[in-house]
Amino acid sequence: MNDTSTTLEKERLEIRLLLEAIYLRYGFDFRDYSGAHTKRRLENRLHLSGMASFGEMQHRLIHDEGFFNELLLDLSINVTEMFRDPWFYRAVRETVVPHLKTYPFIRSWHAGCSAGQEVYSMCIVLAEEGMKERTQIYATDFNELILDKARAGIYPIELVRNYTANYHQAGGRKSFSDYYSAQYEHAIINQELKERVLFSSHNLVTDGVFGEMHIIFCRNVLIYFNKSLQNRVLRLFYDTLCPGGFLCLGSKESLKFTEVAGDFECIAEKEKIFRKKRRS
Repeated sequence: MNDTSTTLEKERLEIRLLLEAIYLRYGFDFRDYSGAHTKRRLENRLHLSGMASFGEMQHRLIHDEGFFNELLLDLSINVTEMFRDPWFYRAVRETVVPHLKTYPFIRSWHAGCSAGQEVYSMCIVLAEEGMKERTQIYATDFNELILDKARAGIYPIELVRNYTANYHQAGGRKSFSDYYSAQYEHAIINQELKERVLFSSHNLVTDGVFGEMHIIFCRNVLIYFNKSLQNRVLRLFYDTLCPGGFLCLGSKESLKFTEVAGDFECIAEKEKIFRKKRRS
């Protein structure tokens, strides 16, 4: 084995031991996340911290919880915006909402909700469809710091122009400014939109079924998991959905070649909206 191969093998071992240490010390399991994604995030923190190796990083995170919390933010998936992929929300409004309206009460789960932008986007859709008062929304993430941001619903004002454009492309029926108040350099989501949302901690990797849902949103999260973890999480979603319930994934995600592929029908291919089959 040449020097380059030896170095790479040592690095892979150090990363594996570091992830094992995170799990054993803090209970967060990143061992089945995509290797390339995890390595990029860890390399970034290694560079910022000025440490020489992943082995040194492992020692520090075991003894320094504050450092671990910084690393936890690095490993969290927080890339999102309001009405991200406007065509997706338009499809939900036109294709899914008519089915949801047939239920007297609806339970919706945003799994991996990040800082809440997609949760509040769906709250707006439900409000405009006259469904907000009979919907309970559960919004979960494993990172408490991110959940605090989601609960606050405060976003930089410079992002609002993009959010507004997304909203109208998604079929919005009002002025987007009706849903927030501007204060200094921030936009604050109106309290009425938060009334039917329960933010809580839930880890898709280690936690179990989350009630019985009519619709689940988990967009652009599975792409960070390896195949084994994807199958485990998709089985969790299947077990959580009521018969005929809807599963909404991200634009680069699919059920093809997964263990649950035969348990769902695709009702919107581009938008990655699937419906749990009813058993005869």
